[in-house]
Amino acid sequence: MIPNVLSIAGSDPSGGAGIQADLKAISANGAFAMAALTALTAQNTQGVSAIHLVPPEFVATQIKAVFDDITVDAVKIGMIANASIAEAVAGALKTCTAPIVLDPVMIAKGGAPLLQPDAVVIVRDKLLPLASLLTPNLPEAAHFLGTTPATTRADMERQGRALIDMGPRAVLMKGGHLDGADSPDCLVTAQTTTWLESPRVTTKNTHGTGCTLSSASAAQLAKGQDMPDAVAAAKAYVSTAIANADLLNVGTGHGPTHHFANFEASTS
Repeated sequence: MIPNVLSIAGSDPSGGAGIQADLKAISANGAFAMAALTALTAQNTQGVSAIHLVPPEFVATQIKAVFDDITVDAVKIGMIANASIAEAVAGALKTCTAPIVLDPVMIAKGGAPLLQPDAVVIVRDKLLPLASLLTPNLPEAAHFLGTTPATTRADMERQGRALIDMGPRAVLMKGGHLDGADSPDCLVTAQTTTWLESPRVTTKNTHGTGCTLSSASAAQLAKGQDMPDAVAAAKAYVSTAIANADLLNVGTGHGPTHHFANFEASTS
């Protein structure tokens, strides 16, 4: 049977990030995509101009409606926005036994804050312990730890292990902010460290890569892959999506990745 994946995140009307990217990535990775919205944003490839938050109780009601009727095989959590919504999501998922992938969306690519300061504590204390996989970029990881972003692979491993101590079963430290010709990610668990390598693609069209990677990972976990294989498959998928991003003509800023590049290649 095709597994079901629920994304809990904000909306991006330009289609490159947020719920829209999640639905595409989950579908492209062979799962049925569902969505509970935490926020509506007004944004495009140049940035976020406005945010309208969904009432926390309605966020929880959306999640409950899905779980009351549908078998959920994995959950992806993206934009949470504020402390009240973080509390609502944590409460709604406290009995969830499916894998939970948490992408701690804090700042939009254009610089707009997407997580209010008081929410960071709730996300850290109540959502991180629920996470099967946490997928921070280097500034996000540093923000949780109250330190400066990693600049070396040794820093990435060290910070990943410090995040494990906060409760998630695995942490994928995304190395896209490192300098160099490669874009390495580091998967850390309590027992292991695994490096996932890929060349850096020269393109400005990387809008929504974090949303896409976390959603692809959730879909792979829902299909029964173990953590290292799920993350490796998700990273390979995202690398292909970025490599083909310039085939799209979406906006004049940071455009989206090509979520269905693999599908188009298989049918051409």
